[in-house]
Amino acid sequence: MTVTSFAQSGVAPQPFRIAVEETTLFDLKRRLDATRWPDEVSDSGWAFGTDLGYLKSVINYWRQDYDWRKYERMLNGFRQFTVPLNDVDVHFIYEQGEGSAPLPLLLTHGWPGSIVEFHELIPLLTHPSAHGGEAQDAFTIVAPSIPGYGFSFRPNQRRLGLREIADTFQHLMTHVLGHQRFVAHGHDWGAFVATRLGYAYPQNLAGIHITLLAIPRMRGAGHNPSAEEKRFYEQLDHWLKEETGYSWIMGTKPQTLAYALTDSPVGLAAWLLDHDARSYELIARAFAGQEEGLTRDDILDNITLYWLTNTAVSASRLYWETAHNVPTREIAFFAPTGVKIPVAVSAYPDELYTAPRSWTEQAYPKLIHYNRMAKGGHFAAWEQPQSFSEELRASFRSLR
Repeated sequence: MTVTSFAQSGVAPQPFRIAVEETTLFDLKRRLDATRWPDEVSDSGWAFGTDLGYLKSVINYWRQDYDWRKYERMLNGFRQFTVPLNDVDVHFIYEQGEGSAPLPLLLTHGWPGSIVEFHELIPLLTHPSAHGGEAQDAFTIVAPSIPGYGFSFRPNQRRLGLREIADTFQHLMTHVLGHQRFVAHGHDWGAFVATRLGYAYPQNLAGIHITLLAIPRMRGAGHNPSAEEKRFYEQLDHWLKEETGYSWIMGTKPQTLAYALTDSPVGLAAWLLDHDARSYELIARAFAGQEEGLTRDDILDNITLYWLTNTAVSASRLYWETAHNVPTREIAFFAPTGVKIPVAVSAYPDELYTAPRSWTEQAYPKLIHYNRMAKGGHFAAWEQPQSFSEELRASFRSLR
């Protein structure tokens, strides 16, 4: 498909190719070499934040062995475009699926992720017959960078809240690309974008798939919780008390972060790595020689993308927009969603929290698929692309 074959939308997507200047990579190495390290409380591990010894191993690999050009070449193997929408230059990957009628699928990442999360998943979805699936289950993939993230960024551009991001992506799918009927997947912020799309545009959305989801408010005091619900309460209580510091800072003082995260690649790495206890355990194993899930290069692909695009703080402002922009308050963690279209949910054991099926059905009355997965966490599509691709095929098979 060429640029001229896109739907008439008043704006034409322009082909995009990543080409980081060598001087920028040299400056990154220079800054890594000049790191001034802090001390830490003896034997504290991750109790106070990113572990010093672990971070030094990450930075040492970044300085000596990591090759951005390898990842740059891989990303440039995808068809990429940018298009000005809503006063933002939206970057997106657009890959046509095999067969006669591939289902258009919008993939939306979250924080502290990026399109990096989808690079292994996309070929499994566009060409399933080459990866143990059937051609009839193919998807045409649209994977945008959320405005403010990665290459969907220019200095001082307009900041968008979740509602505006969903509206922008709907416009991209229908008016720019001509997909009047499509499905959407999202996790983290992407789950809220997908939920908003399902609520606001039922005429376009055939269905949505999510991992981290909005759920109804807790039941009243007279309710006797099941073992599954008790486990959920424990997960949620721990997450809210111990793992949400990053969201409070980004939701109140994102500009204060700007100076450290923009000037220090080590500061940026420490910030992005310390998302939640289970995620950093899963990420840390890559630097301990274990090959399950993410690799060292995977982790540094994402950190380096944030550094090279200078988007650590522009991405974090979505937390501020969500906390302060009144229209987005309807997209809350504990509120009925109002989504009446088909919804599929994959529940991963190492996610921040795993809502019981009974609660999920309250949030999404037209639940067509709910599966508790054997392995995977907050970055499931990135960690477990093969099983994740199978989940997406199963989730949307009845909607083709």
